[in-house]
Amino acid sequence: MPQGFKYNRLVKDDAACLLVDHQSGLISLVQDFSPGEFKNNVLALAACAQYFKLPTILTTSFEAGPNGPLVPELRPMFPDAPYIARPGNINAWDNEDFVNAVKQTGRKQLIIAGVVTEVCVAFPALSAIEAGYDVFVVTDASGTFNEVTRHAAWARMAAAGVQLMNWFGVACELHRDWRNDIEGLGALFSNYIPNYRNLITSYEARK
Repeated sequence: MPQGFKYNRLVKDDAACLLVDHQSGLISLVQDFSPGEFKNNVLALAACAQYFKLPTILTTSFEAGPNGPLVPELRPMFPDAPYIARPGNINAWDNEDFVNAVKQTGRKQLIIAGVVTEVCVAFPALSAIEAGYDVFVVTDASGTFNEVTRHAAWARMAAAGVQLMNWFGVACELHRDWRNDIEGLGALFSNYIPNYRNLITSYEARK
């Protein structure tokens, strides 16, 4: 363990969720997860943002082009969230409206996921680190062409101080203690992890 290491954990009152370029065209490029698995992970992360009442920002890049519109499930989940349709900026952090929306959350911890990992996720993640934010990238809600590009992107971000997590780890770190709410988080997990439903069924049977 590095000398002076401090465990910088997610705090639900200081975290915001940024969903970057989960678009119908771009999502077809994702090959490091199966289509069903990937969409499940993205929606699970979105459900976590809802459950913990995290400020959430949706953004897309060049919707009029081949990248396509936002996947249809996300917009209804966050009807009041800022929705930044970037006209052409590849790096979301290069878009003033996006950066202003992030600043307006008042949060210093940014949970980021998107498509594709080495561009739409890595570029704003690195920019946010440079701007002084704590950044947590959700690896299983971010997708790309293959595992080679995935691992190169992860290595680049980790070297800059980005924390890499999966959506389940994000949820557990935000929740802290099962005594805060068993049924609510258990239901969320059961909805997105089929085997978890067996665990909750067993728990309910013992009550």
